[in-house]
Amino acid sequence: MKQQRGHKARLDLTPVQLWKIEDQGHAARAMWNLLHDLWTMTPKCQRSLSRMDAEIRRARKEIDWLAKLPAQAAQQILKTYIRAWVNCWEGRAQEPNFKARFRTRAAVDIPQGRDLRITRINRRWGQVWVPMVGLVRFRWTKDLPGTTKSSPAARVTGARLVKDALGWHIVFRTELTVDEPKPHMGPGVGIDVGISRPMALSDGTFRDHDKWLRPKEAERLRRLERTRERQKQHRKPGEKTSKRLRRTNRLIAGYHARAKRRTLDWQHKTTTGIADMFGVVGVEALKITNMVKSARGTAEEPGKNVRQKAELNRSISAEAWGRTVTLLEYKLTDRGGHLIKVPAPNTSRRCHACGFITEGNRETQAVFVCKNETCGWSGNADTNGSFNIEIATKYQTPQEIVGVRTWSLSQWAGREASTTHPVAL
Repeated sequence: MKQQRGHKARLDLTPVQLWKIEDQGHAARAMWNLLHDLWTMTPKCQRSLSRMDAEIRRARKEIDWLAKLPAQAAQQILKTYIRAWVNCWEGRAQEPNFKARFRTRAAVDIPQGRDLRITRINRRWGQVWVPMVGLVRFRWTKDLPGTTKSSPAARVTGARLVKDALGWHIVFRTELTVDEPKPHMGPGVGIDVGISRPMALSDGTFRDHDKWLRPKEAERLRRLERTRERQKQHRKPGEKTSKRLRRTNRLIAGYHARAKRRTLDWQHKTTTGIADMFGVVGVEALKITNMVKSARGTAEEPGKNVRQKAELNRSISAEAWGRTVTLLEYKLTDRGGHLIKVPAPNTSRRCHACGFITEGNRETQAVFVCKNETCGWSGNADTNGSFNIEIATKYQTPQEIVGVRTWSLSQWAGREASTTHPVAL
């Protein structure tokens, strides 16, 4: 079985190398925008991959600053653009659009892995060949597949240069040949994601985390955002951004990048622990893009509780539920486990003990109280939701998998009545 992974490392650039890579990043963004303009202006009957390829070659010959982008990187932009349209036509994504300078992350592809010439300099540093830049040092944190004698059945297939608030990084694309994993014999579990309690498991445990920014860091970020708004008031339309405003934006981006790194670190550690412990994991099939839509409305029909909804949207986005599910999915697959997505409706309103559904069974956001007179179960609302998810997961799991494992709900005495309502979700 071929296993594809990515490995991100920080680049150590000289001033000249930084200047060259910055030029490539700007040229790559401009190439995408030019392709987008050409595609939208060309009649549908005349759109073809060969014509777009010919236009790219001619543009690199006639425009000097576009020639700073390597030819293979320009070809990869064309392939990515065409793939974006295919994803749109098949309903997996929206239409590709214009990439603005200050809202787009700079990136340059190195499609061929054989051109990288990866070598290790010492314990802390390695070096890689970047086209039209030369040998560049990067931080060596772990061995790359295919670069050592201990990993002969692996190779680096390509790389991508990306820029964030911390500077330029390189992301290696690796491919390993591994044996098919044995079936994971761990128990099954349901997981309910939330905001006050990030993850509630049906075995009665929770996976919590602290605030991504410490109190002093959050206060500093709030002051910087107020400073940015004040500096924007003195900037006239069309006027060049001042150095002070650019510095404030860099500091704000640095704090957001720090929070994102801590989020990703917690998600990796948490999902790894869950994938090691459980063989089947059930999650809700949430449509997160619909959940975080603005409630502003229109001028004729303005929305209600707009500020509260905006705060809720920020909290949902900060938890990054979609990325958690993605990490769980590939880690379970590597260990022989399975991820089951169950329908989301009524998982938070149904009593898992008797299957009774009503609007008023949640006295508060955190407490669930069943209104059925013959039941009366009460407890944590997120835990009740995880029970319902586990029940649905058990009945959607193939029988050859479900019959050889235990389920965490079985240790809750007196709750088996909920298994009589497996499909009313």
